[in-house]
Amino acid sequence: MTSRQYILYLIPTLIWGSTWYAIKFQLGGTDPLVSVSYRFMLAGIILFLFSIITGKNMKFTLREHFFMFLLGISLFGINYWFVYKAETMLTCGVVAVIFSLIIFFNIVFNAIFLKGKIKSEVILAAILGVGGTFLLFKKEFDNFSLNTGDFVVLFFCLGGLVSASLGNIVSAYSQKKKIPVIQSNAFGMTYGGILMFVIAVILDKPINFNTNSSYLISLLYLAVFGSIFAFSSYLKLLGEIGPDRAIYIALLTPAIAMVISTFFEGYRWNIYAFLGIVLLFSGNFIALRIKKQTT
Repeated sequence: MTSRQYILYLIPTLIWGSTWYAIKFQLGGTDPLVSVSYRFMLAGIILFLFSIITGKNMKFTLREHFFMFLLGISLFGINYWFVYKAETMLTCGVVAVIFSLIIFFNIVFNAIFLKGKIKSEVILAAILGVGGTFLLFKKEFDNFSLNTGDFVVLFFCLGGLVSASLGNIVSAYSQKKKIPVIQSNAFGMTYGGILMFVIAVILDKPINFNTNSSYLISLLYLAVFGSIFAFSSYLKLLGEIGPDRAIYIALLTPAIAMVISTFFEGYRWNIYAFLGIVLLFSGNFIALRIKKQTT
């Protein structure tokens, strides 16, 4: 990869590693669905203002708006609603392990919808990544047991990762059709945020706005850094190197989250966690090496 692509790779990895911690301040006082709508409507508005101030083209065809709408509901709507919902009932570690399976969905969907080739090196990197994520959170899985309620939560996790993966594919396809990432995100985040708010009203969710400083600060951080900066960098990289490889970022973010947890939550490392880190970075090395060969 080029130096610029390494930067695009690093930005969302570090930011999303911290959002696992920031999301905790979004849970409890406001319904997860409502919080998702606030986050992406705010991000969309900020991107709209940025695009207008910088003179970017904001006129698109109905077909282009259709793809931006698909991007919004899949990547900036249903995906995050389901993940937020799952995190209210499962530990973030269990959610992270389940969500790491998105790498396989991206590989398969990339092959089906974008005619990408499935390479053995990519599969190996994916297996190492998922295995590393499991070892990183093995302690939480030791205390996890399935019951009737957990199956419902697992459905939310599965729905969230399928939605996110399809959003990745939509973005890659849109970029092939020359739809700019910044403007696509501006419309997509706005569409996703509005749709989630409408669904919240239909489902009779309590519409309230938490004015606690922790909620407001985390909301602003998630909108500006977790949404605008991270997604703009990630989706731009995805368009250049493909969704099957760029998605490895999602596997590294839990590792960053655990480092943050060490300082703020007193997380104690064990041999399994260290082995998990080794597998994760080994898989990441393979992924980056493949990228270097193909870019």
